[in-house]
Amino acid sequence: MKKANIINLIKYYAESNDSGFRNEAYQIANEFDKLGDYQLSEYIMALLSNANTFVPQINEADLKFVRKVEVNGGEPLPLPEEIKSDVLGIVNATEHGIGVNKFLFQGAPGTGKTETVKHIARILERELFIVDFALLIDSKLGQTGKNIAQLFDEINNLLIPEKAVVLFDEIDALALDRTDSKDLREMGRATTSVLKGLESLNDKILLIATTNLYNHFDKALVRRFDSVIDFNRYSREELVDISEVILKYYLSKFKNATRNIRLFRKIISLMQVIPYPGDIKNIIKTSLAFSNPNDEFDYLRRLYAFASSDEDRNLKKLQNQGFTVREIEILTGVSKSQVSRELKE
Repeated sequence: MKKANIINLIKYYAESNDSGFRNEAYQIANEFDKLGDYQLSEYIMALLSNANTFVPQINEADLKFVRKVEVNGGEPLPLPEEIKSDVLGIVNATEHGIGVNKFLFQGAPGTGKTETVKHIARILERELFIVDFALLIDSKLGQTGKNIAQLFDEINNLLIPEKAVVLFDEIDALALDRTDSKDLREMGRATTSVLKGLESLNDKILLIATTNLYNHFDKALVRRFDSVIDFNRYSREELVDISEVILKYYLSKFKNATRNIRLFRKIISLMQVIPYPGDIKNIIKTSLAFSNPNDEFDYLRRLYAFASSDEDRNLKKLQNQGFTVREIEILTGVSKSQVSRELKE
């Protein structure tokens, strides 16, 4: 234990700063744990868990504005290399523990912002808490601002802050440019409360907010985040590759569906605009779920119908789209010999 730890403990005690006192004590316990003095570390942790200090730490059952969600397991999260690199940067920044702990994910719906937060929580082995905006925003004048202040009190008093990730999913309701708001004063107060909350946030807590409306985001609020990650960085080729990863994952759950990746990629490439992962995942899941269990390629026909918006599968058109005779047989149910004959005619 260092002199600075002792000074901080006395300082936080004198200021009745329960959150700071506990955080310093947790840090001391962690130091003893690293030094191999496990018994002393556990003793300090036990004292903290039983202590009645200045402001009682908030138990999960007492949380009003945040709720804990499970992040175990999960589906694959294929991301472009640029975004993967940024996610790794967030993990590294968090583990360095130097107070770089506030991030904003911006991008269109379906780009994987929320799922990435869950993935980060799994990597860091942290618990994930999501803000409940339905309870936070109040129609009474000034109440939303008070609720936000209480929300940050809850966050800063979580039992083990260094094991917490807090997600402000679709924070737009609180963060849109105040000059565009219908109720300037009320939303101005709410945004100001968020600004204050972010400034006083416990450094050990990882906070991530997501937005679909970054262009309308309050600029003063943007500056409170340590980094903004753009989730719109998907190339067309990357979306085809990601679609394949998603298909392989769901195909493993369907015994009667047969894999034909070459044909699948051709179908996806037909789309003028390939949907982002969240949407393409739903399209693939629906195509598989609705498919005839006695027809191994029915899901591919359904995908083709979506991709081409064409129920009438004209053989010549399919050929012009680059499908082979065998692939046309799969997509139409017409035998190869008949397909060949009709195409010659």
